Amino acid sequence: MADVNKVVLAYSGGLDTSVIVRWLQDHYDCEVVTFTADIGQGEEVEPARAKAEALGVKEIYIEDLREEFVRDYVYPMFRANTIYEGEYLLGTSIARPLIAKRLVDIATETGADAISHGATGKGNDQVRFELGAYALKPGIQVIAPWREWDLSSRESLMAYCRERDIPVDFAAAGKKSPYSMDANLLHISYEGGILEDPWAEAEDSMWRWSVSPEEAPDTPTYIELEFRGGDIVAIDGTAMSPATVLAELNRIGGANGVGRLDIVENRYVGMKSRGCYETPGGTIMLKAHRAIESLTLDREVAHLKDELMPRYANLIYNGYWWSPERQMLQAAIDQSQSVVNGAVRLKLYKGSVSAVGRSSDDSLFDESIATFEDDAGAYDQADAEGFIKLNALRLRIAAGRGRSAR
Repeated sequence: MADVNKVVLAYSGGLDTSVIVRWLQDHYDCEVVTFTADIGQGEEVEPARAKAEALGVKEIYIEDLREEFVRDYVYPMFRANTIYEGEYLLGTSIARPLIAKRLVDIATETGADAISHGATGKGNDQVRFELGAYALKPGIQVIAPWREWDLSSRESLMAYCRERDIPVDFAAAGKKSPYSMDANLLHISYEGGILEDPWAEAEDSMWRWSVSPEEAPDTPTYIELEFRGGDIVAIDGTAMSPATVLAELNRIGGANGVGRLDIVENRYVGMKSRGCYETPGGTIMLKAHRAIESLTLDREVAHLKDELMPRYANLIYNGYWWSPERQMLQAAIDQSQSVVNGAVRLKLYKGSVSAVGRSSDDSLFDESIATFEDDAGAYDQADAEGFIKLNALRLRIAAGRGRSAR
C-alpha cells in the first residue's frame, strides 16, 4: 500500500473505532478524520466529537443523514418489496451505501488518501463498504484494521486502550450487551451471545424496540397510510417526511409487537449466520405497499417485479447498490410506481399486520366485472371456454401422442 497521510474513518465513538483511531495514528503515522453518521440509531452521536478530540482528531464530521437515508435508500428499496431469502428486510445492508458515499465524499473534501472502517473480516459489511467506495472513487485506498492487526477479542482491545491511554469508560464497556447490535431508522439487529446456538431461543429481554406479541394490546390498532408514487407520504391524514414516517411506524408497530424476526441467513462471504431483527416500521411498509400495488399495478408488471425482486435483494445484501445492474433495475421499478397512489388501511394486532382496506384513483379493480352478482353483461362467461381450450391445446396434443402427464 502506498504512503498514507490522512484517513477518513467511519467512527461510532465506541470501543472498536476508538482503538482504530489510535491504531491508524500509530501504525500508519497518519492524520485521522472521523465521520459519524446519525441514521436513526437511537443514540446521541454528538458525544463522539469529544471522544475524537480526546484522541487528537482535528477534523470531525458528525452528520444527520436520517432524511437522506430513508428518502434515497429505504424508500427506493421498498418500491421493489425487497426481502432477502424470503424474510430479511435488509436493514443493515441498505445503510452501508450511504455511509460509503459519505466516506469517499469526505476523503475528497479533506484530501485524504484512504478510508477506513471497523467491519470484521468475517462479515458482509466489509464487502458493502468497500464495493461502494471503489465504485464511487476507484483509486481510493481502504484500510480494514480487523484484517491487519492481531487484536482478536474484546479483552485485547481493552488492553490496547490501557496501554496507550485511550479514553474509554471501562466500567460501561464491561457492562456491554452480550449481543453485537446495529441500529438505524429501519431496524435493529442482534448477533452473537446465545444466538450463536441456532437452537437457543432469544431472550425476551434482548428485544429493545417492540413489546412481545403476548404483551401487546388486546384491542387492534388501525392506521391509514397514503401512497404517492409508491412512497408513503402521510399517516392517518397527516403529511410527514420519509424519516418521520418510518419513525412513527416504528413506534406504532413496536407497541403492537410487530416486526420481530429470527433467521439463519447466508452471508456473502460464505458462512451461515443466525441473527435476530426488529423492523416494525418496515414490516408495516411492506404489507401496505404490496396492498396498494395489488390494486393499481397491471398483472404482468406486478409478476415481473416479483421475479426481479430476489435479484435486486441479492444486489443490496451483497453490497452492489452502486452497480449498473442495480441502477437498471431501479429505473424499471421506479417507472412502475407512477400509478402506485392511494390509501391502505391496516389492522395491527399482537404481532400481525393485515391490510383491511385499499382505495386508489388509479385502481384497476372493476367491481362490475369482478362481482359474483349480476354483471349486466360486463363479462361474457362463455368466452372462457375458448380461452381454456387454446391454453390446453399443447397439453392435449402431447397426451394424444402418448406423453402421459402421470
